[in-house]
Amino acid sequence: MKLFRYMIIVGIVMIVLSACSNSDFQGNMDVEVKDFKNTNQDGKEVNLSDLKGKVWIADFVFTNCTTVCPPMTKNMSDLQDMLNEEGVKDYRIVSFSVDPERDTPEALKEYISHYEADESNWDLLTGYDGKYIREFAEKSFQTLAIPDPNSDQIMHGTSFYLVDKEGTVVKSYAGNMDVPFDEIVLDVKQLTEQP
Repeated sequence: MKLFRYMIIVGIVMIVLSACSNSDFQGNMDVEVKDFKNTNQDGKEVNLSDLKGKVWIADFVFTNCTTVCPPMTKNMSDLQDMLNEEGVKDYRIVSFSVDPERDTPEALKEYISHYEADESNWDLLTGYDGKYIREFAEKSFQTLAIPDPNSDQIMHGTSFYLVDKEGTVVKSYAGNMDVPFDEIVLDVKQLTEQP
């Protein structure tokens, strides 16, 4: 009987603790984004300070990609639609090109035009070299961006990254297949509502 009561008390404590933890955002990363100053698809400069105070979702793509980038960009566009339908305000999307030599602002503009994307809060960035994006991806997002030695493709991570208002990567999600859209929307809403 004592064991039964003990198990009930432990169960209640666990429920209370889990309910409390839902109010505090729980991420799987804690990496500060390194400062950057890049050029978007409209030829405008975008830097980290422009994004301070905003929640943003980042990914890594390139326009000549023949495998994962098209579905990733479609998924990001669908996510953007869901966030807008939920009334989420003041968030941004940032896609870093991992093939900056070919991905001019014009190429990025052409690329995004094939998706039903709202470019008013989506920056596709370029204006750096391959070495820069390799180091930036590794240090800021703990992912790879390296040329495939056997083709003209770039090997890179397929995650979507959630960045908080302070410029810290707090969580990553599958961005290519089995994207947890509802989870991302809830997480973005929670972070945008925090002061």
